[in-house]
Amino acid sequence: MSNPFRSVPDYKPDTVDAAEAVREGDHTGSDQQAETHVIVIGNEKGGSGKTTAAMHLIVSLMKAGYEVGALDLDIRQKSLSRYLENRVKWAIQNEVDQAALPVPLILPPPFSKLDSREQAYAAETKGFQDILMKFARCDFLVIDCPGADTHLSRLAHAHADTIVTPMNDSFVDFDLLARIDSQTGEIEGPSLYAEMVWEARQTRARAGIMGGIDWVVMRNRMGAVNANNKKRVGKMLDQLSKRIGFRLSKGFGERVIYRELFPMGLTLLDLGAEGVPKSMTSMSHVTARFEIRTFLASLNLPDKRGLKKVA
Repeated sequence: MSNPFRSVPDYKPDTVDAAEAVREGDHTGSDQQAETHVIVIGNEKGGSGKTTAAMHLIVSLMKAGYEVGALDLDIRQKSLSRYLENRVKWAIQNEVDQAALPVPLILPPPFSKLDSREQAYAAETKGFQDILMKFARCDFLVIDCPGADTHLSRLAHAHADTIVTPMNDSFVDFDLLARIDSQTGEIEGPSLYAEMVWEARQTRARAGIMGGIDWVVMRNRMGAVNANNKKRVGKMLDQLSKRIGFRLSKGFGERVIYRELFPMGLTLLDLGAEGVPKSMTSMSHVTARFEIRTFLASLNLPDKRGLKKVA
């Protein structure tokens, strides 16, 4: 695969310790890689909607009948872990059956506290390989990454079959994908997160992991206000997608309902389920649910068991 930014004079791909570490693992032909579809939700910017996307994706897959695993690599905030804890507590307190509010298999991340970076990386690499095998019975594994560049995050990206990158519809978030010349408005070269994905693709190829990475950039909070800015961002994303190989998907709007559901551990897909008192009472909620289904359908996830389509 040729480097789409090779012609940019100042582009220097980062030397990633994770890349060499992944090569040490035995990936080719492993049961986990053959059976479990790994979905990484990643963006190095916080507040882009990663956990909301991860949770709705997890619930959608479970409601479609799939075995789903969840891994929260955000060691500090643990938003996905907290979301799932709230879900279990709310279900117990309200005596809701697990069939109505299913919970994925979630395991603690293999984070190392060793002082030596080299030793910590080695421990995390081995721990990551071990934990992947524990998810081997799952049809899908959804990994929620932190808004930072960490060794575990790079390992996750290198093992991804699908990467979903939620971003707010602004040039602030776009800057993590590519740099723009302020005078000409032209794309100068890749930025932080795009370089990470590029390195993940190269790492995956060098390690002998079969199949490429399907990268989907999810445009969140696309309001009607400031339509000119939205058009400009959309135009630049369309150009960049052809250059570095990602697909665009409409994401979620700015809606209070997403924040309201977090303390209960619920998603919009749970509303109306048996034992769940919440119901779709407004057009805003109906529109939000349509947004979710549109996003899920855009991922083109494999039908692992001949079950109903995920959307």
